[in-house]
Amino acid sequence: MAAQRAGAAAALPANRRRRGLPRAGLRRAEPGAAVMAAALRRLLRAGGRRGAALVAAAGGPGPQTLRLIYTTTAAWKKNVAASGPEKYTEAFIKKQIEEFNLGKRHLANMMGEDPETFTQEDIDRAIAYLFPSGLFDKRARPMMKHPTEIFPEQRKIQWGEDGRPFHFLFYTGKQSYYSLMHDTYEKLLNVQKHQDQLPAQDLPPQKEKKNLVGSRWLTKTELEEMLLEKLSDDDYSRFIQLLQKLVMMPCGNIEENYIKKFSREISAQLQKVVIEPLKYDEQGVAFSTGEGRRKTSRATVTVYDNGTGKITVNGIDVLHYFPVLQDREQLLFPFQFLDRVGKHDMVCTVSGGGRSSQAGAIRLASAKALRSFVTEKEVEFMRQAGLLTVDPRVKERKKPGQEGARRKFTWKKR
Repeated sequence: MAAQRAGAAAALPANRRRRGLPRAGLRRAEPGAAVMAAALRRLLRAGGRRGAALVAAAGGPGPQTLRLIYTTTAAWKKNVAASGPEKYTEAFIKKQIEEFNLGKRHLANMMGEDPETFTQEDIDRAIAYLFPSGLFDKRARPMMKHPTEIFPEQRKIQWGEDGRPFHFLFYTGKQSYYSLMHDTYEKLLNVQKHQDQLPAQDLPPQKEKKNLVGSRWLTKTELEEMLLEKLSDDDYSRFIQLLQKLVMMPCGNIEENYIKKFSREISAQLQKVVIEPLKYDEQGVAFSTGEGRRKTSRATVTVYDNGTGKITVNGIDVLHYFPVLQDREQLLFPFQFLDRVGKHDMVCTVSGGGRSSQAGAIRLASAKALRSFVTEKEVEFMRQAGLLTVDPRVKERKKPGQEGARRKFTWKKR
């Protein structure tokens, strides 16, 4: 019996070695704080790629056995991630603000300035002076900012002291975005319910839709600033599509206040443009003038009211001056857009460039002249259609060492 025990004791280290455990991993340790301190020093030197855990296994009244259990990097990261979210609570932010104010005071004293009037610009200037850096990327240079600019604001209210999140959509990763989508869809259902109740109340169905002329939706960046979350292009497009569906519903105007939260007015652009009033000639016929340009062509146009659709260019009929159909369509597009073909006469004076650029110049000049005959709403339609915008495209110059603007010379080996 004693021989079997001795054989098993002798075979134990070999079994340990076959399992892949290090020889130094299992040894008898002398009791005392010195052994623990030495083990901790070895753990700190190991650091980095492998973490280590100390396990003290007590085997009854006998001496303790000290063993090092090594874990992989992946397992260590998994344990850290499972410990819970990093808590930027109000107490944490308050402590960071106190440390920032203390550091600002010390920095002001070092620079010989008053700490009470030491601004963020003074802090940046002092940091650049005391800690000069040759790094090109400014984000890699030393900096000292207020904690409210560094720590995200939404982190302060996401979970309580017990680590549990407040919002039921927290684990979606975009709780504010999905909450907004839920609210918008709820508005959509309310509008649909209201629309279905109209026939039961013997009320005529509403066919008026909200007019979005002169307004735009929030951009992706503006929506991210509102929600304090990063959104993908698909997330942004889904939300805009849901809003457009809400707007296009016949009874969508009952949620007009909700829709206005996500739209911005752009009518300020029209206030910068001064539209000249109509003028009258000796016969009392109203007319308006406009100027336009395209490439090297310049055009001046006079549009008369109560006309028959007669157009002359430099004293020549338009059919003879512009024999190409595409040029004539370009010239008449503003009248077709406003449904005013055959209601006005136009006299044009154009110079420079070719026929195509001259047609583009007359088109811009006639569109500017027609603003005096239409309402502000129609002027906004014209602006959105691009009729009032100068075409900046010109011929690209030839480059030296090349056959043309983009074309290269044919490569020849010999």
